[in-house]
Amino acid sequence: MESQKAGPMVMGVVNVTPDSFSDGARFSTPEAAVARGRQLFDEGAAVVDVGGESTRPGAEPVPVAEELARVVDVVAGLVPHGRVSIDTTKPEVARAAVAAGADILNDVSASMHEVAAELEVTWIAVHRQGTPGTMQVAPRYEDVVAEVGGYLAQAAERGMAAGVPEVWIDPGIGFGKTTDHNLELLANLRHLTAGGAPVVVGVSRKRFIGELHSRSDGGAHQEVPTDDRLEGSLAAAAWAYAQGAAVVRAHDVAATVGAMKVVAA
Repeated sequence: MESQKAGPMVMGVVNVTPDSFSDGARFSTPEAAVARGRQLFDEGAAVVDVGGESTRPGAEPVPVAEELARVVDVVAGLVPHGRVSIDTTKPEVARAAVAAGADILNDVSASMHEVAAELEVTWIAVHRQGTPGTMQVAPRYEDVVAEVGGYLAQAAERGMAAGVPEVWIDPGIGFGKTTDHNLELLANLRHLTAGGAPVVVGVSRKRFIGELHSRSDGGAHQEVPTDDRLEGSLAAAAWAYAQGAAVVRAHDVAATVGAMKVVAA
């Protein structure tokens, strides 16, 4: 009997923010966020990623003190139950979250390699064109696969040179990219996974999924609401894993873990 391949690591998402594109204010108190994170661990998440500043298109920056107040107690409350990642671009928040027990720094600015090295934690370098306030205003690339791949390769080199113990890379689906850019990156994901660094892919409930759900052969279409994008999210996550992704971020962890088990088998 053939042995089964292990599935990818599923990273559950807990947004401790009032303006998350997906969760809104549902988990904006520490108690609600910890309960949600524990639920995601129970559903099979290998990591829970805690964020206190929305990175959705158009989001406004959050002051350091406010972000700290949102995330530190949540991280501390989840660490006894599993591995925790902190999603931030602020060194102060990264240090406080790691002191509370987080051991992964998920960095959408791809700039905190020295902080990750100092803290001796895994660093996720994410590609993003622009800032949340500007990134979806007519994003352009000459060759999105080559440009994102080159950017992430350089980030990984910076991280390793700084002494980061482990570097993961993330193409930043939806972060300064059109639907066509997202699809081109997913279609050519092997270009990234061939580089050797573990690749993280976050497609769960994103806008391009809603657009693809509603596409028709002609006429107007209405974007599918965020909570109704499960099928497309699972399809895109399964595709990413089949193309070599090591980690998939998910809001619907139980469904994603089940889908990954089937693909892995």
